[in-house]
Amino acid sequence: MKTIGIIGGMSWESSVLYYQAINRGVAESLGGLHSASLILYSVDFADIERLQHEGDWEAAGSLLNEAALALQAAGADFLVIATNTMHKVADSIVDGIDIPLLHIVDPTAEALLAAGHRRVGLLGTAFTMSDDFYKGRMQETFGLDVIVPDDSEQAQVHRIIYEELCLGIIEDASREVYTRIIDGLLARGAQAVILGCTEITLLINQAHTPAPLFDTTALHAAAAVSRALGHD
Repeated sequence: MKTIGIIGGMSWESSVLYYQAINRGVAESLGGLHSASLILYSVDFADIERLQHEGDWEAAGSLLNEAALALQAAGADFLVIATNTMHKVADSIVDGIDIPLLHIVDPTAEALLAAGHRRVGLLGTAFTMSDDFYKGRMQETFGLDVIVPDDSEQAQVHRIIYEELCLGIIEDASREVYTRIIDGLLARGAQAVILGCTEITLLINQAHTPAPLFDTTALHAAAAVSRALGHD
């Protein structure tokens, strides 16, 4: 079994989900008392969040590069960044790293294509929804047509992530906001919706909407299990 190196803590609420999903995935594959070989480097999200909103992505990437180097030195065979947003600086994070990065977009896009979806809605932080690092990889590498909520809706999605979900706060009113926004994406032709923030799965699941949902947290964790066990 390969050792998974996880850069987590962004937020720790979703890092818990990664830890559970990866260990359960290994146990289901191997049976018995098997669990994952992994190393978790959990950062202080307050530092990262401040740099995000100051627009100092270079400093944020440098901080996470230190985490990646530490994971490599500790014996990780490949890296997982347990957040969608910080893939914005993925190249900086893996600078000087000799082990591969399992990019969060790739298993999500592959699952969408396998399900026959080409036009998809995207929910995430404002950075993920508005910047090109995420949508661009979906479009250029996988040929997906990605649509996002309007500016006002993006602000609502973003606020709920940072002010509620990252703090473990789950509000019914916020779920209603998300489902309404998902309905709007469907009305604009989305065939499915990407939960493109690793905390959104805390609030929304398939029971809450008729839209096919693609949970990046679950898909990324499953891909990490597959790679660790040599199935990919």
